[in-house]
Amino acid sequence: MKISIGELEDLTARAVKAYGYNDDEVRIISEVLLYAQLRDNNQGVVKLIGAGIPRDSQAGEIVVEKETAISARINGNRNHAMIVVRRAVDMVAEKAKNNGFGIVGTFNTNTSSGAIGFYAAQLARQGLIGFVFGRSPERVAMHGSYEPVFGTNPLAVAIPADPDPIVLDMSTAAISFFGLVEARTAGKEIARDVAFDPEGKPTASPQEAIKGAIRSFDRGHKGSGLALIGEILAGPLVGAAFCGIGDSKGNWGHLVYAIDPGILMDREEFLRNVARIIEKVKGTKKLPGVEDIFTPGERGSRLARLRLASGQIEIEDNLLAELRKVAGEP
Repeated sequence: MKISIGELEDLTARAVKAYGYNDDEVRIISEVLLYAQLRDNNQGVVKLIGAGIPRDSQAGEIVVEKETAISARINGNRNHAMIVVRRAVDMVAEKAKNNGFGIVGTFNTNTSSGAIGFYAAQLARQGLIGFVFGRSPERVAMHGSYEPVFGTNPLAVAIPADPDPIVLDMSTAAISFFGLVEARTAGKEIARDVAFDPEGKPTASPQEAIKGAIRSFDRGHKGSGLALIGEILAGPLVGAAFCGIGDSKGNWGHLVYAIDPGILMDREEFLRNVARIIEKVKGTKKLPGVEDIFTPGERGSRLARLRLASGQIEIEDNLLAELRKVAGEP
């Protein structure tokens, strides 16, 4: 169903509010969710249905436990990851602007941070090269296994560019967990090569995949290797759980860092050369049937701009119905 962007924003804010968050938290969480929804990223408002994102009754003050001029480690103290990682981004940006580099780890959150490219893009829009890694409870099998051992472990890298940053935002899994939730909600099957059922057999059922294990994004050892690196960087390095060791459901981790290009070379020259690379890549010879060559994040940014300009967006009917319920509509 097609609805107005304004209505979607209102429904999203009311749904987040219904889970017990204050106005500042609603604003932050809604911004992350709508960034994803406008780009057809499955980290959008689907997170508000089903079990949803209730505010943890034990959430306390977010605490910076260790800090230097270029680094910090944040104890999220059971607050929503979107709020904690947003704070990490702000700290990283300040440190990178002041010192050329900044790195912040977060731990002790128990919810998804959403579209991880959102945070990297925030850094890139400030002229920084942004990197973000995250991990979550075990959903993904190592290559050669059907036992879940890694989170879906997304990563993002964003580079300043005009008019929009280059944003590589990817899960190290063949499908995100919320991709399975979206498929289940819509009553659709998934591709048979992205997940196993609990017995290790390929499955097209999102429900069986949720009970079983997801494969790495390339279905091979390279994807598994990248998932392992993400597990380490957003697990042991920041003091979060990892591979089912520790409080895997309650202690998720993230690593955010940024580089000011000016610490290596003239910043304007760097930006000019990035523009030259984009021009070169987009001007390469196209295969039959290809109308445009897209750089990472370009397709999503273009789609978001078009939707914002039109003021409307299409939402899957079942998803919209469930969102209305959470927002308190009959």
